[in-house]
Amino acid sequence: MHANASTVIYTPEIKAKPAELDKMRRTLVLFPLPLQGHQTPMLLVANILYSKGFSISIIHTHFNSPNPDSYPHFTFHPISESLLGCKASTADVIGLLNTLNVNCVVPFRDILGQILSENAAKEPVACLITDAMWHFTQDIADNLLLPRIVLRTSNPSSFVAFTYLSLFREKGYLSAQGCQLEEKVPELPPLKMKDIPILGTCDLEATYGLVCNMIEKTKSSRGLIFNSFEELEGPALAMLQQDFNIPLFAIGPFHKQAPSLSSSLLKQERDCISWLNAHAPKSVLYISFGSIAAVSEADFLEIAWGLANSKQPFLWAIRPGLVRGLDGPAPLPSGFLETTAKQGRIVTWAPQDEVLAHPAVGGFMTHSGWNSTLESICEGVPMLCLPCFGDQMVNARHVTDVWKVGLRFENGLNRDDIENSIRRVLVEKEGKEISQRLAYLKEKASLCLASGGSSHKSLEILVSHILSF
Repeated sequence: MHANASTVIYTPEIKAKPAELDKMRRTLVLFPLPLQGHQTPMLLVANILYSKGFSISIIHTHFNSPNPDSYPHFTFHPISESLLGCKASTADVIGLLNTLNVNCVVPFRDILGQILSENAAKEPVACLITDAMWHFTQDIADNLLLPRIVLRTSNPSSFVAFTYLSLFREKGYLSAQGCQLEEKVPELPPLKMKDIPILGTCDLEATYGLVCNMIEKTKSSRGLIFNSFEELEGPALAMLQQDFNIPLFAIGPFHKQAPSLSSSLLKQERDCISWLNAHAPKSVLYISFGSIAAVSEADFLEIAWGLANSKQPFLWAIRPGLVRGLDGPAPLPSGFLETTAKQGRIVTWAPQDEVLAHPAVGGFMTHSGWNSTLESICEGVPMLCLPCFGDQMVNARHVTDVWKVGLRFENGLNRDDIENSIRRVLVEKEGKEISQRLAYLKEKASLCLASGGSSHKSLEILVSHILSF
């Protein structure tokens, strides 16, 4: 069930450097994607590498701009919004990303060239680190003779699925419908057809094109960083290494080794922690679907009544846009607040890392984004998976069928299934068995960061790799 630590990750040959050059401080230029689930891990990587002695410069868009006040030790370089010329909306993520990859070319090239010029004499730029989705940056880095390293904010297992999309297209899997969606993907067990990451997207061709560009330009880079660890995803890392002739660096979990600085794009309601303090250990279900994922109004209502009927304490983060097609507050069913007044707590946004680490939390209903999945594993919290799109489908399948640390709503949502699943995790024997498996992974997630651990060693190799440029 669990990957062992015997996976051999490609280790680049580190070229010797003159001693005087080793003493020179280097600058790293990072370019996060302006989406919460991408920006947060990039800023965590920046903090990790800052702790290794690098100076950090961040290029960013005005759309979903990080707060420079939270990172006084970094230098920030905004790209002018007027030059961006992009409709800033997450309602159509693929359209947004494709537009950004066109409209950011000129302003990004200009600001990067300026940084290289200004730093040439004092602190030379060692390399550029960008989100994998910024595929246009590879050509610019090549033209400037600047090494580019890629951060993929999803996990190795889902990235493997993305690399198979061309084959899946040839075999007709991308047109699967109806009962075909429940069939197994023979080339990539334990995935089902419905788990193929780009199925169900609004524009299949646009999504396919974006992913192909991402993979092609990643293969042209000088390295690939993942927020994961070998003991969790050794087989996926081994598969990627056979396909990518570049170094892979599994240096996660990021959030366990970087200073806890808020990069949240939404205001966190921290008083929910005191509410959790009043509850028994492992008694509360936490519900959050990340910063972008949305559910239908019908599903939202089923979730609400499933929570109410379970009679179990819950903390529910209901952010704007959670219900598809509605920008304002989500419409809770009549009588729900009165029914659950003593049972639950509703917030707009919670400090998720603290919530999952709280002893009162015994389950997590999640959209199965990778940051949320990894945080849940690190804190030993069983998951109820409701994946919505993209890599979330693969993550949920691994949670249920590979690591066996959660349940998944496989056939739509209804309040009875939700109620039963909550009880299975929080009250029944099954939840205790899941917690035991999670305890094993939680320990591995901690050990990999200790001296001599897999992620610790991979980070040291990454630093040496950067210094070899």
